[in-house]
Amino acid sequence: MITQKLINDISYRIIGCAIEVHKYLGPGLLESVYHTCMMDEFLRNDLAFHSHVAVPINYKGRQLAEPLRLDLLIEDLIVVELKAVETIHPVYSAQLLSYLKLADKAKGLLIKPSHGKYLTGYNLDGYRIVQELSELASCSSRAPCGSVAKLTTET
Repeated sequence: MITQKLINDISYRIIGCAIEVHKYLGPGLLESVYHTCMMDEFLRNDLAFHSHVAVPINYKGRQLAEPLRLDLLIEDLIVVELKAVETIHPVYSAQLLSYLKLADKAKGLLIKPSHGKYLTGYNLDGYRIVQELSELASCSSRAPCGSVAKLTTET
């Protein structure tokens, strides 16, 4: 049975994987590099995933155009979008919210490696942003990767 606790536990594991990849690689690489390393980290952590999942666009009963492509779908429950960009623009959150709606998934994570030692992202739950993961972990000896150093609720 799929429970909110299960979804949250998987989300926490995904964030731990993202922290580990960021700790190892740091910022400044192409999105495809982070994508490949995230997949490897998911394998190492026994998380089932699919990469570049096609989501059809249905309009009034007809499938139109090319399908959208989700970066990663974890455990067939959580959509993960990676963005190797300078700034997370609101359009990226809107994009992920649309993916959640079209794919009929309840939770999404928008993750980007940041400059310096932090990883940033958004936790989207049920079509709205519920948390900004502004400083997931410092990935230092005092905050081992896999632990969440700071979560701030977005208002």
